[in-house]
Amino acid sequence: MEEEFIDKELFEVYKVTVDSGQKPLRIDKFLLDRLEDTSRNKIQEAAKLGNILVNDNPVKANYKVKPSDTIQIVVREEPKVLELIPENIPIEVLYEDEELIIVNKQAGLVVHPGHGNYKGTLINALIYHFGKLPKSPELNHRPGLVHRIDKNTSGLLVIAKTEAAMAHLAKQFFNRTVERRYLALVWGDVKEDEGTIKTNLARNLKNRKLMDTFEFEGEIGKHAITNYKVVKRLGYVTLIECKLETGRTHQIRIHMKSIGHPLFNDLEYGGEKILKGQNSANYRKFIQNCFHEIPGQALHAISLGFEHPRKKETVSFEVELPKGFKKILNKFEKLELK
Repeated sequence: MEEEFIDKELFEVYKVTVDSGQKPLRIDKFLLDRLEDTSRNKIQEAAKLGNILVNDNPVKANYKVKPSDTIQIVVREEPKVLELIPENIPIEVLYEDEELIIVNKQAGLVVHPGHGNYKGTLINALIYHFGKLPKSPELNHRPGLVHRIDKNTSGLLVIAKTEAAMAHLAKQFFNRTVERRYLALVWGDVKEDEGTIKTNLARNLKNRKLMDTFEFEGEIGKHAITNYKVVKRLGYVTLIECKLETGRTHQIRIHMKSIGHPLFNDLEYGGEKILKGQNSANYRKFIQNCFHEIPGQALHAISLGFEHPRKKETVSFEVELPKGFKKILNKFEKLELK
């Protein structure tokens, strides 16, 4: 997620082949009879998100199955209870009061425990440094969290210290009233000085760990809107500012890729390759040196503004770019274009 309002993100994948003698039947009814521990609502939710594939193509819940159809469905699974272990991991706290904490997360730090990351996360650090934080009854492994950013994205996060603050902040994220600005370095010279990208976003049909764009207002995925403007043109790359109207998983990363400008050093969306520049050994070495400055995509959550839960007034926070990000910009500013 760049940033995303916390949701359930554990999924179970099922594959079913339709018998040769099967009569036409709605796929939601067909799957309900064959999948244990699921519901028709979950199946219909999967269809809406583009998570039911028949012969590798997404279908709606009213699709009629045919003999020999190969069906793959990804359904939401209830999150498992994880034991949270306090860990003395250094974190940068920019602000703290009785209701909330503002953290400047370093790139490379996972925000909360999950599959493959049961320790060493920001949450493990928070409960070490701050003790008990409020929990959602559904998401007890994410105390204090109302939003998140990707592992390799750096920048600002707000953490709730009380249940009242958690509810107040969560409502603001849900209502999209939180002001969020990001700085991103993208490949290529972005043609327009500013623009808006509107698509639906859903899981990639072939790789469920990635997101993909779909028709805005279409049947598949959720609405995603990113506003961007050019901050500085650096020849082979462009520094842009992004403002989110929605907060979907990987939103900025997949949106910029969709218009031909993947984020610099984005390991999952094609930005880890040399996409613009010179065909020389020196230039390849130059890019590799830049890549080594940051662990992944050049994306930083630079500012955050919201209504304070107790004071009921707007508060805003801003943080500088991390050292590695700055070094990359300095390198490109000094690079001689050919």
